[in-house]
Amino acid sequence: MLGFGADLLWADMNRLLAFLFHQGVLDEQFLQLQQLQDEASPNFVSEVVNIYFHESEKLLNNLRGLLMERELSDYKKMGIHLNQFMGSSSSIGAKRVTNICVAFRAATDQSNRAGCLRALEMLEHEYCYLKNKLHELFQIEQQRALVAGVRYPVQNQ
Repeated sequence: MLGFGADLLWADMNRLLAFLFHQGVLDEQFLQLQQLQDEASPNFVSEVVNIYFHESEKLLNNLRGLLMERELSDYKKMGIHLNQFMGSSSSIGAKRVTNICVAFRAATDQSNRAGCLRALEMLEHEYCYLKNKLHELFQIEQQRALVAGVRYPVQNQ
């Protein structure tokens, strides 16, 4: 019976992943990241993604701060932050976030404050959606591991 529950959770994970790929939220880079996970590092993907979330929060705060400066927005500094955001988003397979970063970067290159504000709003929305969906995925994965009875190495006493 335990295996049946794990199978259902595995199916839930696969359905959610398929949905995120179909929507264009994730791309094949996420699958490559998953392939790096093994028994020696069973939480590799969630750890990498949590680092991504932590760093992304800082970048979003920096971008927001730069855009809220009324007199002069530092478009060059915004571009640097966006390059970092694009690179890290691309490395975990966050396709839609990466695409919005590209559009945001184009607005900074044109010193288009209104375009930057719109892009920031879209980026924050898409980032929150990605974060919620990946947290949902990791929760299902964690439940599946518990139901499947993941065995941890016994330490000699």
